[in-house]
Amino acid sequence: MELADLLSPSRVSTGLPAASKKRALEELSGLMAAEDPALTQKDIFDSLLSRERLGSTGLGHGVAIPHGRLKKSQRVLAAFVRLENAVDYDAVDHEPVDLMFALLVPEESTDEHLQLLSQLAQMFSDPELLDRLRSAGDSDSLYRLIKNWQP
Repeated sequence: MELADLLSPSRVSTGLPAASKKRALEELSGLMAAEDPALTQKDIFDSLLSRERLGSTGLGHGVAIPHGRLKKSQRVLAAFVRLENAVDYDAVDHEPVDLMFALLVPEESTDEHLQLLSQLAQMFSDPELLDRLRSAGDSDSLYRLIKNWQP
């Protein structure tokens, strides 16, 4: 599965106001829940927060990839946000996070989950892409940058 297939323009947002890691996760959960009536924002948030309790998903360089599994989910969902202001995220480099790509997979999708996380780690290790994501003018531009990214 390609990363570009996981996103829709409605699940990409720029300038998202969030004063904390928890609030940013709530906003991401809302973006993902809005498109699937079988899922609730609370279920998604609980899944993402549960994973964060195991260890921070902050990769470094201002990027986090919060992810989780849900029994109720039948498909992989993703959302991407650029926060208005970076938040403390307990990232490995101790830098605040302003770019977040959330991933939600069905409970049984272990291999697919790991492959997607690997693709995301590769994508967000590209300094040029990070600069372009941070300077994009709007959500549509962010969506196109991610959709057109090639490893």
